[in-house]
Amino acid sequence: MALQTPSQTVGPYFAYGLTAAQYGYDFDQIANDVLVADDVPGDRIHIVGRVFDGKNEVIPDAMIEVWQPDIKAFGRIGTGTDPKNRFHFETIKPQSVDDQAPHLAVIVLMRGLLVHAYTRIYFSDEAATNAQDTVLNSVPAERRDTLIAQKQIVNGRTEYHFDVHMQGEAETVFFDV
Repeated sequence: MALQTPSQTVGPYFAYGLTAAQYGYDFDQIANDVLVADDVPGDRIHIVGRVFDGKNEVIPDAMIEVWQPDIKAFGRIGTGTDPKNRFHFETIKPQSVDDQAPHLAVIVLMRGLLVHAYTRIYFSDEAATNAQDTVLNSVPAERRDTLIAQKQIVNGRTEYHFDVHMQGEAETVFFDV
């Protein structure tokens, strides 16, 4: 008899097993919301967003994992400790890799979601490279904006806003990986 994996059950197990320090447990975790150390060169950016369900209500206990292909870095954070139930990541602005536009690969995990959802974050100020990206261009034109984070300057820092919509009219494009 095979044992079930966390993806085959309803969880969430994020607070205890994957984002322990964020939720105040007294042991370390292998990743957090900072993808790069302060001494890594590049333009510092912040990614901020929330996860919404099909009724456009915020999901307070999702977990977002991001992978940055150009520097081979990753981060992980839950939405449950921010007063607005946001996720936020600090990194450097990604560069193009293998003729792809700068992007972050994203994995969404949450209760009731038995298989992780995979998507990407592209950047609104990369219109020229976005127009050449094969993956982004495989998405119907009317849905591409669900993959593009909007640049803002907040308190003097570069911030990209990116919400994830699990269902509904604004549903984020997810990839079958």
